[in-house]
Amino acid sequence: MNPTRFRNLRYGEYLGAVRHKQRQIPYRDVYAADRKAPGSAIRLRAIDFHRLLTPYFSVRFIEQLRAVTPLALMLAAFLTLLLRSSVREGESIAIGILMVMIGLMFFMEGVKHGLMPFGEHIGYALPNKAPLPVVLLVAIVLGALATFAEPAIGALKAAGARIDVAEAPLLYLLLNQRSGALVLAVGIGVGLAVAVGMLRYTFGWPLKRLALATLAPCLGLTLYAAGDPLLVPLLGLAWDCGAVTTGPVTVPLVLALGIGVSASSGRGESPLSGFGLVTLASLFPVMAVLTLGILLKGEAASVVAVAVTAASDDPLARTPMPEIIGALRAIIPLVLFLWFVQAVGLRQRLHNRNVLIYGVMLAVVGMAVFNLGLTTGLVALGDQAGSGIPQAFSASAGGKPLYPYAAGIALALAFAVLLGYGATVAEPALAAMGVTVENLTDGAFRKRLLIHAVATGVGVGTTVGVARIVFDWPVATLVFSAYAVAVTLTLLSTEDYVNLAWDSAGVTTGPVTVPLVLALGAGLGEATGARDGFGILAMASAGPIITVLGVGLWVRHAARRSRKDN
Repeated sequence: MNPTRFRNLRYGEYLGAVRHKQRQIPYRDVYAADRKAPGSAIRLRAIDFHRLLTPYFSVRFIEQLRAVTPLALMLAAFLTLLLRSSVREGESIAIGILMVMIGLMFFMEGVKHGLMPFGEHIGYALPNKAPLPVVLLVAIVLGALATFAEPAIGALKAAGARIDVAEAPLLYLLLNQRSGALVLAVGIGVGLAVAVGMLRYTFGWPLKRLALATLAPCLGLTLYAAGDPLLVPLLGLAWDCGAVTTGPVTVPLVLALGIGVSASSGRGESPLSGFGLVTLASLFPVMAVLTLGILLKGEAASVVAVAVTAASDDPLARTPMPEIIGALRAIIPLVLFLWFVQAVGLRQRLHNRNVLIYGVMLAVVGMAVFNLGLTTGLVALGDQAGSGIPQAFSASAGGKPLYPYAAGIALALAFAVLLGYGATVAEPALAAMGVTVENLTDGAFRKRLLIHAVATGVGVGTTVGVARIVFDWPVATLVFSAYAVAVTLTLLSTEDYVNLAWDSAGVTTGPVTVPLVLALGAGLGEATGARDGFGILAMASAGPIITVLGVGLWVRHAARRSRKDN
């Protein structure tokens, strides 16, 4: 039975159809038997709830199971088989991972029913009813509020617990005492990026020029920070923040708004011209975080190391209540803003209000459950893997390395490749993007080719990021080297593939990958004595740009040769 066929029927009719499917009895007779006298309520048995809800949620849970389980098993196998270490607190980690999957299932479903209808409607209606300045203001606020609602944004705050205030006072300040200002700066960066994206759609600016123009101040601030010992530790965090922002809330909402602006302006003749907004949302936060660091330099110079009670030492922190309050603070302002724009700005009534309320409730519950399971599940497992990597090639606690130095280093880097590649292949957003690209290019750029190109770039980038922590390579040098290659390939590529390649970096950093990689870097940084464990996400975001542009050049060359042969 196709449920959409009965979407407009009353619930009694729908339930009758379900029983007709199960019992193979005449549909009309079932509905007549279920028809009650006026004023009587429909009685549902437990088996009815089971038959209606189990297929609905099982499919969505399997999606999260496929995304999370391979990563968890890979980390556990690396610890037990190659590092010869048992997984500590295995039962707690397993429960945490299960909570992550359940939380993501509810959260994604809540975003679909409670947030996306707002975004899609506003995206198409607002450009036709409001002047451009109003559209830009809505874009800025929407981008900022969507960033606060990202599940992975909390991982930034959790990453500050291990920063040594004596070695990196500014980094310690931003991740601990000024974590709220850090998240606000990232949100403002995303908001400005969305506004610039709206201008691009309105005036038809090519992404190639816009990306290079945005990259220039990012690299300029990076060069300035590289010459200041107080700002140097901030570089890895700043470039990682660009990856944290492009998650399951921000991307769909801002894309819905962008598509509406593009449609109303008559732009978008090129098949892949709709891509490009995610790129800006990844670059602007870099500028915002570095600017915030420059503004707070004076305050960081006077930071004194004090004993800070960790959140885990607070009995209340282990209860669901703080997580529920945090989820409400993140999601409700975004929902209220979207409602205000539609009801007051556009003067349009809300349709399917009960469905919207249902979606918002699911999003809040899902985010709270996700955050509860994150620390005890994926973050704990990633932290153990990161802390254990140095055992492969260096002595620890007076013992001997598990392998010779060269073999141990090779093992650690091979694990980084597999982790980055496996995490990317499991991303549902990348698969959806691959289908879209294959359709828009009439099969010239196939889905499987795109997935492998992006996954290879993330795997190589993750490896470079891990090597940076192990060998203490400067972040600025790696960033300039990676983007020098990316800029060269950008200048050689067509606008279509530039749009695709620069956006592909954003879809790889989902709510599972970001906390896991941040925890891995934090554990590895502490075990190797590095100043911080940031920079892995930065390299994992630059890698796909290079690989997808390279594959795009190869596809274009192959198509040109095929035309010559024919």
